[in-house]
Amino acid sequence: MKIVLVQGDITEQRVDAVVNAANSSLMGGGGVDGAIHRRGGPEIVEECRALRASRYGKGLPTGQAVATTAGRLPARWVIHTVGPVYSRSEDRSHLLASCYRESLKVADALGAGLVAFPAVSTGIYRWPLDDAARIALTAVRQAGSAVAEVRFVLFTSAAYAVFEDTLRALG
Repeated sequence: MKIVLVQGDITEQRVDAVVNAANSSLMGGGGVDGAIHRRGGPEIVEECRALRASRYGKGLPTGQAVATTAGRLPARWVIHTVGPVYSRSEDRSHLLASCYRESLKVADALGAGLVAFPAVSTGIYRWPLDDAARIALTAVRQAGSAVAEVRFVLFTSAAYAVFEDTLRALG
């Protein structure tokens, strides 16, 4: 699997699947989640409502992933994953790693060859960027996925630099 880093807007990525750093309600929110819902349009919301009405009545659990249409995004699917809120008192790194592994399992089931990820949990969920980058890159490398390319789409130059340094350090 090829890992590529880009600085940019995840909603503009021409890929098979875009991963959404969703909240458990699946109904949109701020940050990446809000941007994907706004740009993707009502088709995404409709499928999320259907998922809430069927399999995820209590919301999507942290660390899990599920796919919907991408609506008006230049992708085929959105893979929604719920990242953990960072805690200094409890190690939740296994849940963050699970977001990446489970998203890739969904991508494999869909037959996606090119998947774009944001830096899950690094926004409002306050996960330290350097630790999140290490967990994300390690989880993706170890996932054993058939996805040909994982693209990490980092919104800021600072986030890009952290992921670039981490990728280099991991070899």
